[in-house]
Amino acid sequence: MNSTHQDLLTSHYADEHLTTRLREAIIAEGLDPEKLTLDDIAAIDQLHVGGRRSSRQLAEQAGFLPGQKVLDLGCGTGGSSRLLVDEHGLQVIGVDITQPFVDVAQWLTQATGLTARTQFVCGDAQNLPLEDASFDAVWSQHTLMNLPDLAKGLAEANRVLKPNGSLLLHEVLQGDNLEPLAFPVPWADNASTSHLQSLSQLEEQLTAAGFVKIKQQEVTEQALNWRQKHTDKEARGQTGILTPQLIFGPRFLHMGKNLMANLAAGKVRLIEGIWQKASK
Repeated sequence: MNSTHQDLLTSHYADEHLTTRLREAIIAEGLDPEKLTLDDIAAIDQLHVGGRRSSRQLAEQAGFLPGQKVLDLGCGTGGSSRLLVDEHGLQVIGVDITQPFVDVAQWLTQATGLTARTQFVCGDAQNLPLEDASFDAVWSQHTLMNLPDLAKGLAEANRVLKPNGSLLLHEVLQGDNLEPLAFPVPWADNASTSHLQSLSQLEEQLTAAGFVKIKQQEVTEQALNWRQKHTDKEARGQTGILTPQLIFGPRFLHMGKNLMANLAAGKVRLIEGIWQKASK
């Protein structure tokens, strides 16, 4: 694992006190940190644009079969992993480069009673500690933008997929407006750790990595509407104790506003899609 890459992402996303901070907030909400529901933790469960709705939307298109094995790439606190297990009966391994996220994912999964079909591993998406051809699908939400070497990450996704396996994407990309982004944003504090690709660049790299496009659609407007709603709530102080601010700190409000501004200005865009591992 590239320690510099890991250290940069860990310092951006989390710290060693994350689990303690979240447990204290859950107790302050009057909840038992050892016995939770997915609804209880929805606000800190999935840190991507669109929250659970966007995950459900992608999962509905995937055509999953119960018992299939899925890799949740860049799993964060494990929200999508738990959703896929709970709502689709899948077996999921979540991989994230940030150890505090892995620790939280393991705890929340145990607290929600979903450990039997879920496992979490600290690892680099560019060098996965997983066997060849071992997954029916690779799930990636807002992960590719953190990979300095996208080609290597996509090659690894292809390697661990079974023949004709699917790569399920919900990703932030570079927009048509090439002006510099307003930073910080949820995935980076500055341009040095933001690795956005244009749509054409991503498609070229996916094809080169051995994937064939099955379906793909723009979801930028949907993302902008979602972010606007949450920005309005934050401005009015209408959020509860459990918010992503517990993870990112006070800067999260600034990150959210910048994300909305970047979306509105066409500096970033979002897509979701399904790509299939090409037959050899």
